Amino acid sequence: MKDNKCKICNSVTTPIINKKTNVKYHTCSYCEFTCKDEKHFVTKKEELTIYNFHNNFIYDPEYIAFFKKFINKAILPYASNIIKGLDFGSGPQPVLAELLKREYNYKMHIYDVFFAPEKVYENNKYDLVTCTEVVEHLKNPLEYFKIFKSLINNNGIIAVMTLLSPNNEKDFFDWWYIRDKTHISFFTLKTMQVIASKLGLKIVYTDNKRYITLKKVNK
Repeated sequence: MKDNKCKICNSVTTPIINKKTNVKYHTCSYCEFTCKDEKHFVTKKEELTIYNFHNNFIYDPEYIAFFKKFINKAILPYASNIIKGLDFGSGPQPVLAELLKREYNYKMHIYDVFFAPEKVYENNKYDLVTCTEVVEHLKNPLEYFKIFKSLINNNGIIAVMTLLSPNNEKDFFDWWYIRDKTHISFFTLKTMQVIASKLGLKIVYTDNKRYITLKKVNK
C-alpha cells in the first residue's frame, strides 16, 4: 500500500516530520492511525538485537505485576470457559503465557517471529488470543487483526496491550513511546474502533490507555 494511504481505513494520510529526529510519519485524520515511514524502519537484524536487550523474566516481580494487572483487567472479566489460548508475539521470555498456565490452568500456545517461529496457531482455534506490546511493531497491523479474529472461537476474546497514541502532533512527537526504533504503528482508541468495525468485532473493554479487549459481533 502506498505511503499516502492509511493501512487501516485506506483514507489519504498526511505526512508529518519530527524536527528533532527527522523521522517521517503518516497520520490519518479519519481513523487516527499513525505509522512510521518505511525508510526509517530498522532491519530485522537490528530489531532482534534491540529485543535481546529486553530484560523481562518470569521471576521479575514488577514484570509479573505488570501482566497480572492486564490479566485481571482485560482478560478475566470477559473470559468465559477459557481453556486454550495463544500468546502472539510472546517475546524472548513468554511470561504472560507462563502466568496463564501456572496460575489459571490455561493451555497456552506461543508464537513469536524471532523466538518461537513455529506457526502453532495454524489449523487451531482458541478461546483467547493475547497480543501484548506487539501491534506497535507490525507493518500491516490490520492483516494481523484479521488473523486474530480467524483464530478465536465465537465466544473467544482478543486481548491487546499497546500504549494508545496522543492525537495531536506536538504530544505525539514528545511521546516516549516513539523513541523505541522498533515501534512503527500507533493507535488511538478510535483506530481500534475502526479496526473492530471493519472486521466484525466489538470492543468490550478498554482502560483508554493501554488495554483493549475485543470479541466477535454476535449475528
